[in-house]
Amino acid sequence: MSSFRDLPIKHKLTALSVLASGSALVLACFTFVVYDGWTFRDSLIQTVSTQAKMVGYNSAAALVFGEPRSARETLSALNAEPRIISAGVYIRDGKLFASYLRDPGRDGDEALGPVLSHSNAEGHRFEANHLDLWRPIIFGQERLGTIVIRADLEAIRTRQLRYLGIAVVVLLISTLGAILVSFGFQRSISGPILGLAMTARTVSRDKDFSLRARGSGKDEIGVLVETFNEMLARIQEQNQQLQKAHDELEQRVIERTTQLEAANKELEAFAYSVSHDLRAPLRSIDGFSEAILQGYGDQLDQQGRSDLQRVRAASQRMAQLIDDILNLSRVSRGEMRYEAVNLSTIARAIASELQSVAPERPVELSILDGVIATGDPRLLRVVLDNLLRNAWKFTEKHPTAKIEFGVSHSNGKPVYFVRDDGAGFDMAYAGKLFGAFQRLHAMTEFQGTGIGLATVQRIVHRHGGRVWAEGKVEQGAIFYFTL
Repeated sequence: MSSFRDLPIKHKLTALSVLASGSALVLACFTFVVYDGWTFRDSLIQTVSTQAKMVGYNSAAALVFGEPRSARETLSALNAEPRIISAGVYIRDGKLFASYLRDPGRDGDEALGPVLSHSNAEGHRFEANHLDLWRPIIFGQERLGTIVIRADLEAIRTRQLRYLGIAVVVLLISTLGAILVSFGFQRSISGPILGLAMTARTVSRDKDFSLRARGSGKDEIGVLVETFNEMLARIQEQNQQLQKAHDELEQRVIERTTQLEAANKELEAFAYSVSHDLRAPLRSIDGFSEAILQGYGDQLDQQGRSDLQRVRAASQRMAQLIDDILNLSRVSRGEMRYEAVNLSTIARAIASELQSVAPERPVELSILDGVIATGDPRLLRVVLDNLLRNAWKFTEKHPTAKIEFGVSHSNGKPVYFVRDDGAGFDMAYAGKLFGAFQRLHAMTEFQGTGIGLATVQRIVHRHGGRVWAEGKVEQGAIFYFTL
């Protein structure tokens, strides 16, 4: 069945035409042969019954006078009918009175047929090779005996075989005619469908929606072709609209890119201005304040010296804020360079720097080996530097501290983390952690500008990941990030 589904439609149409006409012819021939056999049998019964009546009537006198020879002469008239094999006249007690055998070599009982034990019945029966028919012999309202005739059925079989042969010849001729006719008509049916399939294949291969299939009238195939062409026209129109939108989008991208480049140049100019124009006054404030303290410190009271120290601290903090803002802007503008990065090596180097600055602090640093990620090595170092320094800062008020860097997995993806047991934070304010200049602790508690975690978030977002934190007050914090 699957091989039939894979045939071309023209072959399917030919096969269906041949099968339909062939099935109809086979059914008609079968019906004709069966009907002919039935009518032939009925005709044979009537013919043999007529002959039985005539022979019985002519044999009545022989039975009355007890002359078997006369009855045999009467039965010999059946020789004119080639289909009669044998015949017999029985008297009322069932004994054979006279018989007729077309082929004397046959066994007598087999040739004559059944010996009737009951007398009044008349009828017939068909056996495999012959017909047995019996009729009563009546003379003057008195039944004298029974005539039995056996007829050969070979003529029926010969007739049926002849009709079967004729049916086969007619079937072959009709099948050939059906094939020729289907070849003539299939072009008008399969041609448009094949053309439609070829057009669809060409459109799919070349993506040329301007092609159209040829129409084929107003029938179902014509409607299908017309609908297919309408679909192509609609797709072509949509593609034109999409191309137009694409061109407009490209133009917008070019315009936005030009605007962004101009904005970046302005930002770079602003950064240059901040870096040079704002730093100079701050350095002057810090420098002159330091000069006053050194040159005139003994002439100032304690309050004056304290105020000058506060001026110097504020100018230095302002300079640090400027540096952090510039670093944050560089993180957003820099070009990304992806490669395999060993985060364990970077974290271990940052930990060594922190321990060298404050070797007296009892901090346990636990760094997992072999943590590899894909990203920009420069930016990922900034992320780990901010997170580890953040943990180092917020554990400084504890007598002992533990800082850990490692990786876990969630839904088959790595999640990197930095954990500490320091000051922690209230989860109610977790939303403020990654905002620029957002602080959860006062400057008197912990130093900082509030830029570090905002920088971490921007870098993680540029890598297509996310960052979040969990913590409890005085029980530490965990910072997670993905890439």
